[in-house]
Amino acid sequence: MPYRLLKFGFSKHYPEQRMFRSPTVLKGEYDTVVIGGGGHGLAAAYYLARDHGVTDVAVLEKGYIGSGGTGRNTAIVRSNYLTPEGAKFYDASLQLFRDLSRDLNLNLFYSERGHFTLAHSPASLRTQRWRAETNKHLGIESEIVGPEFIKETVPEIDLNCGGQAPIHGALFHPPGAIARHDAVAWGYARGADGLGVEIHQQTPVTGIEVEDGRVVGVHTDKGFIKTRRVLSAVAGWTTHITKMVGLRTPLVIHPLQAAVTEPLKPWLNHIVVSAGLHLYVSQSSRGELVTGASLDPYELISTRSTLDFAESLSGHLLDLFPCLADVKLLRQWGGLSDMTPDFSPIMGTTDVQGFYIDAGWGTWGFKATPISGKTMAFTVAEERDHELIRPFRLSRFREFRLVGEKGAASVGH
Repeated sequence: MPYRLLKFGFSKHYPEQRMFRSPTVLKGEYDTVVIGGGGHGLAAAYYLARDHGVTDVAVLEKGYIGSGGTGRNTAIVRSNYLTPEGAKFYDASLQLFRDLSRDLNLNLFYSERGHFTLAHSPASLRTQRWRAETNKHLGIESEIVGPEFIKETVPEIDLNCGGQAPIHGALFHPPGAIARHDAVAWGYARGADGLGVEIHQQTPVTGIEVEDGRVVGVHTDKGFIKTRRVLSAVAGWTTHITKMVGLRTPLVIHPLQAAVTEPLKPWLNHIVVSAGLHLYVSQSSRGELVTGASLDPYELISTRSTLDFAESLSGHLLDLFPCLADVKLLRQWGGLSDMTPDFSPIMGTTDVQGFYIDAGWGTWGFKATPISGKTMAFTVAEERDHELIRPFRLSRFREFRLVGEKGAASVGH
């Protein structure tokens, strides 16, 4: 037995430094309060401290670090989006992801696999070709491939999909990758903590004080905090926070479910997505097949999983990969998706001075974690929207300047 393991087993106190501190007392005032201890909130706190010298920051998380969408997503990273605004934004995130393990000094198990978006009809293939041309124009590696290439690359796939939805081709995105989602949260938390940011878990926000159109403080179950800058990064709970400042958004909340199988020897080296069959699948570094479907078709704040999801997902997965007939589902879970009408996020400044929003991520928030943190940190520090996120401002809905990403994000994984 390794000495390191014995040291942990027989020590009365944890023998190594924790990933980050757990302060028990809130100060009466902070320069900035970040609501939400997921990837986006922690990344913003990290870049605020590292890039802008703003270290008097409190991150408030009502549960534990990564307990929301960050710990419930399926960890796919890609940038093959349909609009120039979306593609440039997500490609900037992908570039940051590539060096993030070194930046945070933590192995995030980032692994480039190549991402297939299958087309099951000529109309779907035309949409994928549109995406490919948009990507190429922006210098993003994407191309249309035929069934022969798909079969050669993923031999186990059934191109006829059980005769239900034959594959006509696919959009292939070589940089598509997966990463360890909880490690991303831990890495940003440790990095922010090391720069002086305070992370308060089990600290729900109960209200936000606004005077003369400006934020002046935050109420928590541990007391009141004076602050003039608040960033909300709470994903599916965003509507609860925006009500506190009297802000109206077009967000609707849908449940989203996912599952993993029992571990298998490595065989699926790529990420396979099918909007037509409403599923996606990849294989983790532990051998599990990580798979999920589209949003549940009802507006509900719930993270319960359902038998209907497991049955329909399994059927479609067998259409693609009949070889999985005897493989067992290990577990399934649910998360929350805050959806916008145009399938693009809401980011930046708002009509309430000092209140900033990072929301509307639907099913594609994890892949935006680094660039969201970096651009929101700039926005909070400079009190103006970063150039990359101006198209995603909340006011676009009243200005009729939507960023229509549905063609690239309907099963946005």
